[in-house]
Amino acid sequence: MNAPGTLSVIFDLDGTLVDSEPNYYEAGRRTLAAYGVPDFSWAEHERYVGISTRETIADWRERYGLSAPVEELLAVKNRHYLRLAGASTRVYPQMRAFVELLAAEGVPMAVASGSSPEAIGAILAGTGLDTYLHTAVAADEVAHGKPAPDIFLEAARRLGADPADCVVVEDAAPGAAAAHAAGMRCIAIPYVAAQADAPEFATAGLLLRGGQEEFTARAAHAWLADSARCS
Repeated sequence: MNAPGTLSVIFDLDGTLVDSEPNYYEAGRRTLAAYGVPDFSWAEHERYVGISTRETIADWRERYGLSAPVEELLAVKNRHYLRLAGASTRVYPQMRAFVELLAAEGVPMAVASGSSPEAIGAILAGTGLDTYLHTAVAADEVAHGKPAPDIFLEAARRLGADPADCVVVEDAAPGAAAAHAAGMRCIAIPYVAAQADAPEFATAGLLLRGGQEEFTARAAHAWLADSARCS
């Protein structure tokens, strides 16, 4: 890659590096069922893809009329999720290959996720991605979650990188919007295929409408090399 020292890559976690959405859905379903909301569907879960867990729960309280405090619901959902995540979280094979390619070239990398710090740590350790990804920012550590740029700007700060030299890898429209607001380029890989035409994705430098099935490590690497030469 041309001038790798000027490039940093920031990854979203859930639905981007790992296929954790099924576990998040099941954790949410169990949590809501315990508080009297049965039959929480996958279609209902999809509206929260790319939104932080705390913001998701705040919306649940209003949508479903829950009286329990956000902190209580957050703790219950995180307990369910960590149990599920510890049992099985799958890394997308081409994403692992991409991370390994970048690591071999010494490209600084970070994770910026709407999940809790505990969930991020558990997934990175459980999948072995912590070998390559040493910097992680959780939504709880910044003032505003995606689509605000805060989490990506904080990741860049921790990497010691200029936002203009950062590329974000994202699966959700709020994340693509956050990358654009942060002044960063974006590789967008929509998790929900029906959202590929969302205007937020139109700002991405590289949009893979077919999602993970279309993503390959070498093609993404080639795009980074081309964009580095043009910048």
